[in-house]
Amino acid sequence: MIVITVKFPVKPEYADQWPELSRSFTEATRAEPGNKWFDWSRSVENPNEYVLVEGFEDDAAGAHVNSPHFETMKAEFPQYLAATPTIISRQVDGDGWDEMGELQVG
Repeated sequence: MIVITVKFPVKPEYADQWPELSRSFTEATRAEPGNKWFDWSRSVENPNEYVLVEGFEDDAAGAHVNSPHFETMKAEFPQYLAATPTIISRQVDGDGWDEMGELQVG
């Protein structure tokens, strides 16, 4: 599986609107075959930074970056961003989330 984490530095004037501005891209990506998750979080240290955590089956990430909605995102998102996003993309063993071994509840 491929796990991707991207930090998006959003311009302050768009930070509160970011979930709505990114909604169509998010919904289209979540509907892709092979998408396991596509989850946004807002940084607690920097309210202008959103962190995207993505999971794809091994053969699905290529289709994602070549999709029409990815092309639209590349054209539309820069106007809302303060800088180029930073990314970590890795192929990992597994097929999804596992329980945390170091901390167990109930």
